[in-house]
Amino acid sequence: MAFLTKSMPRRTVLRGLGTSLALPFLEAMLPPFSKSLRAAAKPVHRFQAFYVPNGMAMEYWTPKTEGADFELSPILEPLAPYRNRMLVLSGIKANWNYIHAGASGSFLTGATHGGRNEIEIVADVSMDQLLARHFAGETQVASLELSMDAPANAGACTGNLSCVYTHTLSWRSPTQPLPMEWNPRAVFEKLFGDSGSTEQKAREARLRQNQSILDSVTEKLAALKRELGPGDCTKVEEYTDAIRDVERRIQKAEEQMDVQLPAMEQPQGAPPVFEDHLALMFDLKVLALQSDLTRVISFMLSKEQSARPYPQIGVAEAHHPLSHHNNIPELVARMSKINRYHAQLFAQYLEKLRATPDGDGSLLDHMTILYGSGISNSTVHSGDNLPLLVMGGGAGTLRGSRHLKYTGKPTMANLLVTLMDKMGVPIERIGGSTGKLPLESIAGV
Repeated sequence: MAFLTKSMPRRTVLRGLGTSLALPFLEAMLPPFSKSLRAAAKPVHRFQAFYVPNGMAMEYWTPKTEGADFELSPILEPLAPYRNRMLVLSGIKANWNYIHAGASGSFLTGATHGGRNEIEIVADVSMDQLLARHFAGETQVASLELSMDAPANAGACTGNLSCVYTHTLSWRSPTQPLPMEWNPRAVFEKLFGDSGSTEQKAREARLRQNQSILDSVTEKLAALKRELGPGDCTKVEEYTDAIRDVERRIQKAEEQMDVQLPAMEQPQGAPPVFEDHLALMFDLKVLALQSDLTRVISFMLSKEQSARPYPQIGVAEAHHPLSHHNNIPELVARMSKINRYHAQLFAQYLEKLRATPDGDGSLLDHMTILYGSGISNSTVHSGDNLPLLVMGGGAGTLRGSRHLKYTGKPTMANLLVTLMDKMGVPIERIGGSTGKLPLESIAGV
């Protein structure tokens, strides 16, 4: 096979008859190097957490058999088209199990404890933020933290602890939780600025404006520091560090300005219908991943203690009260309908990822997605045997279509360490981890 001496742009677009069409990935888009190196080119590996609240109707979730031939449970049936990209994990224990606070509070941090009251806030650095640090120099947006619920980051929400534990998964430091953005307009502006659309000319105009403002601010900061004492200079330097991060994002945006993005107008806000709001958030996530604006997303389908009812599927009761079903069979069955509906919504997102070309595969092929909840049996807030899935091809690092059942109650933090390793960012520990969790096989599975 003959190779080109130069490569065409990664997002070459054919124009004509008033339309534009992005070409699929072609070998000519790779840099001109030897055939062996071209074959070894690695796809970008992306991570997402997809959190569902208030535990699970476990008897409707857990497959009855292990290994590759497991039968999908009623809740997992909507995910059948993605079975080859599915790992079902059973027997894993939460590191911190305190009502609802520990459920979401430890899901990505592996934290073993939290604060003691509504104003003491402590956990650990979350997995998504460790990855965000790693990818920060390669993307405009280090990570996205998204939710379907407006945040409440003050006051007590559960067990007299701060609401931050139930309203976020992401922690930049042990004492710095990150708010989850629920407004699609704000997400769009974070990705593209207040440009009105993803159209290239609009983005270029906004970028020039931002650069002009930034140049002015930088000059004024330099002049200000010459007039300040050492203590104030330290504070200004911390602020300057934040400005440098904006500069980095602008530089990255300039490098990616020739990337042709799917047409999308700036949303006006959150649609009143839950499914419409969710579809918009799905589209924004896919767009962010497809254009390589970010490689790390944390998403809460609802916060812990969510009282959202689901009359559209015949469940009029509020989710959280229903989750305290006291193991009454008919209430557990009703709870399972919500859990199954969440899986159906998740399947819609997976289909968007599978339908989006990325290199020699799809976005789904090149992603690792952690799906699940920080509670199993919700009526007693159990932290044993968490309902967890690992979805996606992991850019070649994951082998799906298996149900792995662990013994000895390994912790969630050990799974996080393993996923970091799969992402190519090995760490020694996270939260209360004690080692790695095998995902390749268990007792010959």
